[in-house]
Amino acid sequence: MRGSTILVVDDAADTLEVLERNLGARGHRVLTARDVDAALRALEEVPIDLVVTDLKMPRTTGLDLVRHVRENLPDVEIMMMTGYASIGGAVEAVKAGAADYLAKPFTDDELFAAVDRALERLRARRAARAASEAPRPSGLLGESPAMLEVHRAIAKAATVRATVLVTGESGTGKELVARAIHYASPRASAPFVPVNCGAIPDGLIESELFGHVRGAFTGAHEARAGFFLTADGGSIFLDEIAELSPGLQVKLLRVLQDKEVVMVGATRPRAVDVRILAATNKNLQALVGKGAFREDLFFRLNVLTIDLPPLRDRGDDVLALATHFARKFSVEVGRAPSRFSDPAIAVLRAYHWPGNVRELENLVQRLAVMVEREVVEVADLPPHMRFSAAGSGLDLRTLAEVEAEHIRRVLAAAGGNKTRAAEILGLDRKTLREKLKD
Repeated sequence: MRGSTILVVDDAADTLEVLERNLGARGHRVLTARDVDAALRALEEVPIDLVVTDLKMPRTTGLDLVRHVRENLPDVEIMMMTGYASIGGAVEAVKAGAADYLAKPFTDDELFAAVDRALERLRARRAARAASEAPRPSGLLGESPAMLEVHRAIAKAATVRATVLVTGESGTGKELVARAIHYASPRASAPFVPVNCGAIPDGLIESELFGHVRGAFTGAHEARAGFFLTADGGSIFLDEIAELSPGLQVKLLRVLQDKEVVMVGATRPRAVDVRILAATNKNLQALVGKGAFREDLFFRLNVLTIDLPPLRDRGDDVLALATHFARKFSVEVGRAPSRFSDPAIAVLRAYHWPGNVRELENLVQRLAVMVEREVVEVADLPPHMRFSAAGSGLDLRTLAEVEAEHIRRVLAAAGGNKTRAAEILGLDRKTLREKLKD
């Protein structure tokens, strides 16, 4: 987010001058304030993206500014600067809502990296809020490049009559895609009939799909229209299409070719005008190669294909969806929607999401019921998510950067006590003092 507006708050004029010059050279607009009162006036007059504040200042502290910004200006990111002696206060500031803290003295690279991290969090939060507040007509949230491609494919599929095959992992929202195509098409006023092919017993599925006449089998006391006749003039959504038996595959192929169905026990076919939308989480082409799925049916179904991306490949969409679900379930539990802390957001984004959007929705619903605080923290997330996130990915930083961060965290945990921190780190005080100086 180059070109952001940053407010620097510090009672030291030389610090203000250095930060204004360095951040300005990076393309940011930099405002300065010598105390919290001046900072509050600036926040009222100018739209600010990021506040970088010192902890210790006369009269009102930087910690009070952190609390004010977090409680009143949710669209502003805030970061704390502090000396090593007061690093415990910086940790408290992070708990109060500061995005990060910088221990003085810091290098230009450390400053730029911390500012970039804070602005990236702000960008992701703004994008997620915009996406969650303005869902598309399809009901599919998400503005990631992969989802934009899905939205374009839905718009194209809605304008034609061709059969559509929706592919993707379980829980990605394949039925939502099918509904979006139907209700954006000229068939929108006619029925949309969803059918889970894997949930109907083999002995019943033919009758369920095509209907039966009276007396067709034991228990058939009256005629019954099947799903295809119910969907006449509209669309039928055949989910888990790969679960159909070979015999049903042949009969479905006949429906696609002849536009007519034969009810169980009937002698004559009945014409139907139905658009078929099918979905699977399996590789149909691979099943064709194994002889488990008819090749001619595959070609009939695979006229238009829409592949839904897994949630782990959708970037900021995870936060957008979590925000949307938090708002949705907060109404059910009767309290204001919770927001996710930055560390919790990092865990959500790093998690693999084997259950995709369905898993995320279930998680947020559980959190809405169980977590009564305003902010959802990492500790509130399921253990398997925390451990998964901790073990995923590579930390692409230099060894010196990792060491510096670890020393700061240990020093913070020790409340700024260098002797205790040196013991925890396995260093003598002199070595720790040299590392702090570096």
